Amino acid sequence: MQRFIIIRVFHAAIALLAISLIIFMLIRVSGDPLDTLLDVDATEEDFARVRAHWGLDKPLHIQYLKYLGNIFTGKFGESIRWQGQDALDLLWLRLPATLELALVALFVSALIALPLGVIVAVKKDTGIDIAGKIVAFLGQSLPSFWLALMLMWIFSVQLGWLPTSGRGSLSHLILPGISLGYFQVAALMRLTRSSMLEVLDTEYVKLARIKGLSERSVIWKHCLRNAMTAPLTYFGLILGGLMTGSVVIETIFTWPGVGLLAIDALRAKDFQVVQSVVIFFAAVFIVCNLIVDILYAYLDPRIRYTS
Repeated sequence: MQRFIIIRVFHAAIALLAISLIIFMLIRVSGDPLDTLLDVDATEEDFARVRAHWGLDKPLHIQYLKYLGNIFTGKFGESIRWQGQDALDLLWLRLPATLELALVALFVSALIALPLGVIVAVKKDTGIDIAGKIVAFLGQSLPSFWLALMLMWIFSVQLGWLPTSGRGSLSHLILPGISLGYFQVAALMRLTRSSMLEVLDTEYVKLARIKGLSERSVIWKHCLRNAMTAPLTYFGLILGGLMTGSVVIETIFTWPGVGLLAIDALRAKDFQVVQSVVIFFAAVFIVCNLIVDILYAYLDPRIRYTS
């Protein structure tokens, strides 16, 4: 088991290193940050002075090695746009908003997908099952930004029930939470449905019915509890995906999270902040996958011995 964990951790470290190199190179293709820092009448001496101050006059491999050194010491570099603030401090400042939105989206996904998955499993091959598949299909097909705009147009512009942007009360969470969480409904619903179908055919379920237990008790107490193993395992991946996929939704609803921070930094060509956000999102996703791999290895010994 220790060998399995060491190999998985090594793979995760290699993936993070590769991502850091890729984003380091890609962000520098976006343009020169000095164009946003200096006025149009700045001289060549001004450009050279500011470039030297930020270390942008060094060769790329020197800049990358310095960036890696900063990461290992817990310093991700000073922000170019928000001067005087460390990029990592800005990320931690915005993280609670992103985590709050991701948890609400996870709740929305579970609230829709779990009951729907149980119902379509019980009503297999009926009209309800077909309707559930349509709901799941729409969840995977509708772009989250389109759904966000439609919800904003209906419930904010036309009806005036909910705010269009910002963070504050619970009402500010409803539209972005639904927009972000609905995409995960399809996968979670189908996973719940398949798990329920397996449990419904087991002997102990048939025995519970023979004993005279009500159908509601059999389905919602006995079947659902035993069918929740796979969906609960998937929740870790969903949470990581919701956090990393919140960039578009945060931008549309002006939600002050890490995703909006990344967009603002990208517009300002703030290399340090963009790199920090991407590395953070990658680390979240990789750690979630690593935890799931280890849990699976504990549950199924065949995985750790064949990997």
